[in-house]
Amino acid sequence: MLSLPLLGIAQNVWEKPDVQDLKGKNKVKEVVTEDPKYLEGAVPLVDGEVCWTLDHDVPGKDAQQIYEIMMRYLTNLTNEENQLEGSAVSLVNRQEHIIAATIREWLVFKNVFLALDRTKFFYTLIVKCSDQHVKVEMKRLNYRYEEERDGKGFAYSAEEWITDKYALNKKKTKLYKGSAKFRRKTIDRKDYLFESIKNILNS
Repeated sequence: MLSLPLLGIAQNVWEKPDVQDLKGKNKVKEVVTEDPKYLEGAVPLVDGEVCWTLDHDVPGKDAQQIYEIMMRYLTNLTNEENQLEGSAVSLVNRQEHIIAATIREWLVFKNVFLALDRTKFFYTLIVKCSDQHVKVEMKRLNYRYEEERDGKGFAYSAEEWITDKYALNKKKTKLYKGSAKFRRKTIDRKDYLFESIKNILNS
């Protein structure tokens, strides 16, 4: 009889578990391990074409001065060690201060002892100079990969290889393995070019 009150108290603290609450607590959240700079929106499309744009103010310099600086920059760029045949300043409009450069270069993914992984990377830089401002467009991007491997190589445009539609999973949290290195290195190359242009114009 002494145990009856205790039993009654014990029964009062028992309850049916909330299954939905347990499910929520046990659900494993997806961890995003990719650098956000390479994820959704990192490769912009303009009228269906991949195009990055640099709009940069250049205080104290007129259109002609900016034009001359960019001509030197692009000429030097097309003669760097990683450049391929055909890389050149292809068209200029001196009156309107516009320069178009066709760039053909090696884009290196990996370069270690006995292992060199790279692709031929083609793109166009269009530079429009005005007083105290420059606009640079990077567009018409294409890749030629492993052409030397008995016809096993491939040729892709950026639109069908590194855009969100083709390079990211449905949740936009990961890059597909095949095109991941192309997307990362292309974005890195764009960042380097735009930053170096800003630096040389501001020096």
